[in-house]
Amino acid sequence: MNSATASGARLGPAPLTHAADALTHVELTHIEKRIENWIRFGRHVHEQILDRRRRVLSYRPGSVFGFIRWAANDFGTLASRIDIVRAVAPGEDHQTLPFIRPGGEILLTADGWPKVCQILRMIDDVEAVGLDACDVAPDHWRHVANRMSVGQAPRAYTPERHQAWLKRREIEG
Repeated sequence: MNSATASGARLGPAPLTHAADALTHVELTHIEKRIENWIRFGRHVHEQILDRRRRVLSYRPGSVFGFIRWAANDFGTLASRIDIVRAVAPGEDHQTLPFIRPGGEILLTADGWPKVCQILRMIDDVEAVGLDACDVAPDHWRHVANRMSVGQAPRAYTPERHQAWLKRREIEG
């Protein structure tokens, strides 16, 4: 039986999981030039291949990943979107998202290919200074989303900012 979102979009069959499963599952679909969902960054702990066009990646609570959705028809692009999401623990508040079960904490979302490309360049910049984008402070992705929403350039994520984040996380325990 297929699950449906509030908007009525079909998500496809749910991945095989246990009732007490604490992981966040992301269904990826790739139908050349029609539907292309992929992970830009993140550390999955499990992969389930559903068929030759679909697979499910699973993430531990607290993991951060970048999920890109793109769809087109014979007339061009219908949708392009990037979500940077933090996987949640069972019982933790979260937002629902298509293709992500049960959902997650949305740190950043951008619609439209120009904005998606802008976010991809920011991810590249983070990686260019030797950091993994999934290790970046969640507050940085929120900062980027907030600055972009008002048309302002976000601050760069530097190794110094990253060290401050690591120290803050250590203190907060």
